[in-house]
Amino acid sequence: MQWTIPMTHRFPVSAFFRLPAGAAVPTVLLLCALSAAPLWASSASMIPTEALVEGGRYAAEEADDDSLAIKVGQMLMAGFRGTQITDESPIAKELQTLHLGGVILFDFDVERKQYGRNIVSPRQVQELTSALQDQATLPLFIAIDQEGGTVRRFKERNGFPPTVSHKKLGSIDNVDTTRYHAEVMARSIAVVGVNTNFAPVLDLDSNPDNPVIGKLGRSFSADPSVVTRHGEIMLDAHHAVGLFCAVKHFPGHGSSHHDSHEGFVDVSDTWTSTELEPFAALIAKGKCDMVMTAHIFNRHLDPQYPATLSAATIDGLLRRDLGFDGVVVTDDMMMKAITDHYGLETAIEKAVLAGADILLFANNSFTYDEEISRRAYDTLLSLVRNGRISPERINRSWMRIRALKERLARMSD
Repeated sequence: MQWTIPMTHRFPVSAFFRLPAGAAVPTVLLLCALSAAPLWASSASMIPTEALVEGGRYAAEEADDDSLAIKVGQMLMAGFRGTQITDESPIAKELQTLHLGGVILFDFDVERKQYGRNIVSPRQVQELTSALQDQATLPLFIAIDQEGGTVRRFKERNGFPPTVSHKKLGSIDNVDTTRYHAEVMARSIAVVGVNTNFAPVLDLDSNPDNPVIGKLGRSFSADPSVVTRHGEIMLDAHHAVGLFCAVKHFPGHGSSHHDSHEGFVDVSDTWTSTELEPFAALIAKGKCDMVMTAHIFNRHLDPQYPATLSAATIDGLLRRDLGFDGVVVTDDMMMKAITDHYGLETAIEKAVLAGADILLFANNSFTYDEEISRRAYDTLLSLVRNGRISPERINRSWMRIRALKERLARMSD
């Protein structure tokens, strides 16, 4: 069997916009373009992926060093700097030598305190995503946090359509309103070659003073049925245009009083099992492509480790109890909730043994680390070669990642 994965679910923005290089595309033109053609109607080049097919060089059954190197790289997703890349760009070399499975885009560079990190305009983003796919060993997950409202990387200032927060949509609680905004947002993501959105947020708004959820309007509601209803509409809108979603932040970040970007977060005395209901309902319906873990600690779920590093939470609660066998992606492993308490080797080992399939190193928290992708790759590879993580464990993640990337091809047919 032979098949291919399209580099992106996109059509050429340049076919609709005749603007100076780097210029932002007006929102009205973007919306007109979105309705003018199917998102996979272009003649975008295709990446042969016989390596992913049974019997290929990197088939899951093989255990040689080349195969292991590919599989380890596919378990890493990294952030980087740059609005365009060449063969000599650091991220291009990492894609070629580390076989990274994914990248994440940001508009704002936290350390430099300035915009323009990866995003300038729709056309520029499309050119960037195309170049990234050209450099990749295997088709990339290209991800973004585009929730709507406060948390959005594609902003009106860059020519993207306006968005509405989860909280606003949940308070209106009208399915047609949510569907409209979800469809516009999903199309604006897909048209530029991004194929993965770290959204919707399924956390309950159980603590309105929560600095990272409630105060930012990132939750649909404190009512799990409202969260489930609107979360499902978001997922359906993304799937309709060939996008994957990572629902977050499992097992629920809504009750916290602190921000895991900043340090240790303990929800032992505030979290309730009700927070699982949106995750459980949408997993049961088969709607969830990926689940993103939270770096929260809950002694009732695991007396030793936060969720991202907890086998009881991921392999136990999420996989065994809720029946999720898709891709688990960590929240950023460079957040202080992890880095202040665990070294890189320990964090990687515990996350993988807990059941995480993709380790996210967004590289956009406080200090930019030019070597983080290489160090993470070498660390994970060493853990396998030294016998602390088994090849079978790597294969399980590889098979889940492979299955999701195969769906890219089917959704484009």
